[in-house]
Amino acid sequence: MSFEPEDPLRKSNPSSSGPSSGPSISELTVDPADANENKWVGVLAYIIFFIPLLVAKQSRFAMFHANQGLLLLLLCVAANVILGFIPIIGWILLPFANLATLGLAIYGIIQAANGLIKPLPVIGNYILIKTP
Repeated sequence: MSFEPEDPLRKSNPSSSGPSSGPSISELTVDPADANENKWVGVLAYIIFFIPLLVAKQSRFAMFHANQGLLLLLLCVAANVILGFIPIIGWILLPFANLATLGLAIYGIIQAANGLIKPLPVIGNYILIKTP
């Protein structure tokens, strides 16, 4: 597993040195037929992220949304663990963190249902699951 944030220099300088582990989030394109065929798999990725790993492993669209769903799950777990251990202030902030993750999930579901590949705000530029 590697965390790969979006590199703004990669767009303007494709011959930049560094590890090349596939396209970055900003460089991903999707075939409209692939997006149309795997729309609901992409939507399910935000509920159970590993569904596209089982059902549509060769779909770039489904794997992108599986990656976004996994990032969202990790954010939710981290926020709940960290804020759960902080007395009073953490307990007050915890519902707001959960509402924020719910909002990100709804945003991702809408993007998947519309057949779009747009990264989630703040967390969406990291790649944990490689796209084909």
